[in-house]
Amino acid sequence: MLADPRRFEILQHIAAQPCMACTDLREAFPISAATLSHHLKELESAGLVEAERCGKYLNVVFQRAAWRGYLAALTKL
Repeated sequence: MLADPRRFEILQHIAAQPCMACTDLREAFPISAATLSHHLKELESAGLVEAERCGKYLNVVFQRAAWRGYLAALTKL
């Protein structure tokens, strides 16, 4: 899932902020809204981000606990 370089870059961008608006992500990455939505859905299904609706806006929050879980599992390999 994180083998996709663009998806990993999006995750890094989200992790750098306490909360990231999808509109800010659209400005930061020169990809279509559909492609961004696809990447966000993949990250959300992996538990790495959580989408929160705030009125008409969608904000994305990095899930540090899930990230730590992935890192812990990788160190056991």
